[in-house]
Amino acid sequence: MLELNSDLAAQIEALYRDMEESYDSVATPIGLTCEGCPDNCCDSYFLHHTYIEWAYLWYGISKLEPAHIQLLKERSAEYEQQACELLKKGVRPQLMCPLNENGRCTLYHYRLMVCRTHGVPASLTRPDGHRFNFPGCFRAQAIIEQSDDDKVGEYSMERTELMKRLVLLEQTFTSGSRHVLPKVKMTIASMVVAGPPMVKTCLSNSDALDSNFR
Repeated sequence: MLELNSDLAAQIEALYRDMEESYDSVATPIGLTCEGCPDNCCDSYFLHHTYIEWAYLWYGISKLEPAHIQLLKERSAEYEQQACELLKKGVRPQLMCPLNENGRCTLYHYRLMVCRTHGVPASLTRPDGHRFNFPGCFRAQAIIEQSDDDKVGEYSMERTELMKRLVLLEQTFTSGSRHVLPKVKMTIASMVVAGPPMVKTCLSNSDALDSNFR
């Protein structure tokens, strides 16, 4: 098992706080809120790509009562089955996240990067210099399009440095062996079903490891 020690947990919590501040620095001035929104981001088909976030999610799950954990596992298994059937039909799943109860995330404090940054306009520069610009959710786009203030369209969450910090934490968490481990490409549901991230000391049987991933 990849152990998330208290120091790394504190570091990713600090990174998440900075993500929230960066998000708010864009959402607040353009007037973006989720209140009264007819959509729900929790039914978006998000894929997550780091071992440390997977471990941090379980860091939060482990604090729940055993009965609650079992319920999340059952919901997650059902989610995975339904998502698999939709994907086979070429349909992108739009299913409620198994962590959502009565419209709220039961592990909100431990939610992952994509959940924290989705919504506001954002930009990201890859190591090769290629820059991506994201327009934000439909509500953010509507606010910008309907605003008479040209400056509203200039607000954007810069994700580059935040992503660099996440990559460094991932490298530390995996003891520099991230490049030889199977790539993570998982929904929150599949992370719950799989349990905390497990790797073998010897990676000779990579096919067995890959079976835990989508």
